[in-house]
Amino acid sequence: MTTEKVKAFLKRKDIVISVRRYGIDALGAMAQGLFCSLLIGTIIDTVGAQFGIPFLTMPVATVSDVSYTVGGLASAMSGPAMAVAIGYALRCPPLVLFSLITVGFASNALGGAGGPLAVLFVAVIAAELGKAVAGETKVDILVTPLVTIGAGIALSAWWAPALGAAAMQVGSLIMWATNLQPFLMGIAVSVLVGVALTLPISSAAICAALGLTGLAGGAAVAGCCAQMVGFAVMSFKENRWGGLVSQGIGTSMLQMGNIVKNPRIWIAPILTSAITGPIATCVFGLQMNGTPVSSGMGTCGLVGQIGVYTGWMNDIAAGTKAAVTAQDWVGLLLVSFLLPAVLCPLINLAVRRLGWVKDGDMKL
Repeated sequence: MTTEKVKAFLKRKDIVISVRRYGIDALGAMAQGLFCSLLIGTIIDTVGAQFGIPFLTMPVATVSDVSYTVGGLASAMSGPAMAVAIGYALRCPPLVLFSLITVGFASNALGGAGGPLAVLFVAVIAAELGKAVAGETKVDILVTPLVTIGAGIALSAWWAPALGAAAMQVGSLIMWATNLQPFLMGIAVSVLVGVALTLPISSAAICAALGLTGLAGGAAVAGCCAQMVGFAVMSFKENRWGGLVSQGIGTSMLQMGNIVKNPRIWIAPILTSAITGPIATCVFGLQMNGTPVSSGMGTCGLVGQIGVYTGWMNDIAAGTKAAVTAQDWVGLLLVSFLLPAVLCPLINLAVRRLGWVKDGDMKL
């Protein structure tokens, strides 16, 4: 096939090989899949345990001698949920989309703790191969699932263990470095994950793929909260209560258009995250020992805070933590809400006095 024919074929199949399609659209969708499975399952289990709700704590299904609660069933479907979400973002036809359920299960299972990264790579390739053959034969109902699932399973067996191990090695290195140098790494992790949260990529998916927990996870939570609460409070004059809610418990990504117009509005949230990150790691020893995806959620639906609380409960159950202390709660509230709400507007005030930011720059 000539280059022109290949380009025409890819265009007809809506196969767009680009950083945006794979690094933004697919990655962001993967985070939504994680949210609708692993994260929701964890929240359900936590609510059931803390409020003593029998229906949420008792096993409702047993598969191969493994018992599952309601939340456990949701969490067990994280691989298929991520893969289908990725397929949806890549605009897969129905047969490809449904076939990705198997691909997601295989790649997540074989990827181990680093399964999300394996799902991202394998699902993207399997989806595009499936799209390439979809509708090209008279036996599409056989060919499309066979190609999608066959390629997905083969790649899972070949790549997933290595990808999963690599992701966990990187995550472990970051966590080790944060434990070793909590001040410097507290700044670095907080700023970078916070910036990723506001950019049109997924900080939650990045944290999940790297398995980012512990002290590094706490720094990530701090960075995300600095961006969300910071933007929400310092833009209150322009966006009022609707903006406070949509950014504070929604996403600071809403400001991305304004950041493109005037990047200096980003100075205050970034500097705030550089301050709250080391406060989280050095002063309060804030750790995220819940699900890694929670590390990159900040105050979105209060998922970051629920994740920290879940981690506390996990630590108590494991015997590594005696009880939740007043200092734990003070640290979580200060890092998540109070410090960003105070520091970010103050820093922005100095930026405004320099003439770098003016009224209306953060209007949604």
